Amino acid sequence: MTSSNNGGPRVGLVGYGGAGRAFHAPLLARAGLEVAAVATANPERASHVGKDLPSAVVVPDLAALLATEGIDLVVLASPSGVHVAQAAEVVAAGLPVVVDKPLGVDATSALEAVDVAARAGVPLTVFQNRRYDPEFRTLAKVVSDGLVGQVVRAELRWERWRPVPKQRWRENAPPKEGGGLLLDLYPHLVDQAHLLFGPIETVYAELSSLTTVSEDTAFLSCRHTSGVVSHLGSTALAAAPGPWLRLLGREGAYVVGGLNEEPTAFSEWLPSDADHLGWLVRADGEREAVPREPGDQADFYREVAQALAQPDPQAAMPVDPRDSVHALAVIDAARTSAESGRVVEVITPGEAP
Repeated sequence: MTSSNNGGPRVGLVGYGGAGRAFHAPLLARAGLEVAAVATANPERASHVGKDLPSAVVVPDLAALLATEGIDLVVLASPSGVHVAQAAEVVAAGLPVVVDKPLGVDATSALEAVDVAARAGVPLTVFQNRRYDPEFRTLAKVVSDGLVGQVVRAELRWERWRPVPKQRWRENAPPKEGGGLLLDLYPHLVDQAHLLFGPIETVYAELSSLTTVSEDTAFLSCRHTSGVVSHLGSTALAAAPGPWLRLLGREGAYVVGGLNEEPTAFSEWLPSDADHLGWLVRADGEREAVPREPGDQADFYREVAQALAQPDPQAAMPVDPRDSVHALAVIDAARTSAESGRVVEVITPGEAP
């Protein structure tokens, strides 16, 4: 493995739009990984690379990036519809690959990517950066410490007010090309619910496409094998966004008013200060602020770099790509549910019945 000036692997980044420039490049830098090459055919984005990453080589496409000397790791920050095909190209070149979520546009294609990498013995993982947020880390501790008792229902929301949609590929692409909220925000919501409460066995969904080609409003009711029910909601048409989280248990509740980057109509449930995140509410109505757990999305890339130095890099990767296959199986079942108006069993390809 070629080492960067910081001692970590040298990265080839595919795509320098919203995901590549706003998320991956800064997090890679914070984690001490050098972006040695960026693939983009967009002249404006190429100029951004020159300003942001002056030592990086700009190449027009993935093939040129794979031909660049000294690349140890490829990060795919490209549109979702090409993830599986591009991952296969990277694997064929023998290079470890990080794929931005979602791994594919459906569970079957995602499993194909996982299997191709496994057969070749090439490490593959999925960029689930939201696992590292303080909000999720704090929620996970509330659950693991049993602060609300036996969990009955979890409500996770990611609501926005965007009555005029942005003009990006994500708003203008059909589902088969990765467009819509189900393939944008739900890979995070489903992943978090899965990590907290176990696999999802059935789903009921309501979907709407009011301002964009694919869905801009979605609601999923998921029943986990543990017995917990999670309600996962997202919309671009919430002028009064709801609380990010309401966790209901037999001994109390945990409530978080909103995510930092979005306004909320429930400001009284926002963190009391920088050291706390959300409120624990008891049956008598009294509430107490919950200490904030630390979290840094750059830890994802720190853990990837550590994994690449291990005897079995795939086993050491921070995200098991099969978790992403399950999340996409839930999303596939949600589409079927919305079309049929019924509860649908989640069948995850690659798992024993």
